[in-house]
Amino acid sequence: KQTLYSRYGSKQELLRRVMQRHVSRATAGLHSLDQGDLRGSLLRFATEYLEHCNQPHVMQARRLIATDTAQFPQEARALYRDGAGALVLHVAEWLAVRSEEGQLRHDDPHFMAELLLSMIAGVDFEKQRFHTPHRADATERRRWAEFSVDSFLRAFATPETAAALHSNQHRSFS
Repeated sequence: KQTLYSRYGSKQELLRRVMQRHVSRATAGLHSLDQGDLRGSLLRFATEYLEHCNQPHVMQARRLIATDTAQFPQEARALYRDGAGALVLHVAEWLAVRSEEGQLRHDDPHFMAELLLSMIAGVDFEKQRFHTPHRADATERRRWAEFSVDSFLRAFATPETAAALHSNQHRSFS
């Protein structure tokens, strides 16, 4: 404990750094992918996000943060801003660029990002929190990621992008 405090200064700073690392890992896939393959980029992001969030140390960090939020509301808001809030911003920026390129309909990128992340996460994190069976298998998570991404693209892909995805033998958007 003393070593942690000497390195990070406080529990809140340690948790803030954990959240920043989580966001960096979660969004790394978006920025390193071939931007021309919209479905592939989103699918890789969704799969990596689910895999990362299902790692035991990430689930433990979520539980630890959740137990302290009522006692430390200001710190909890800061952790949200640096964690989930930053993730939404990163995804929204990426989606805004895809919209400018004509791959996605021009809509509110923050709304789109929040919806996409919600679709990807589903209720799995709530199930985990209550120790209820969830998509613990990588194959199940991959199927869910595909369903989420394809549903998102049905809602937001431009007709031209949808046609290109369909002609590339991806799932139909009709």
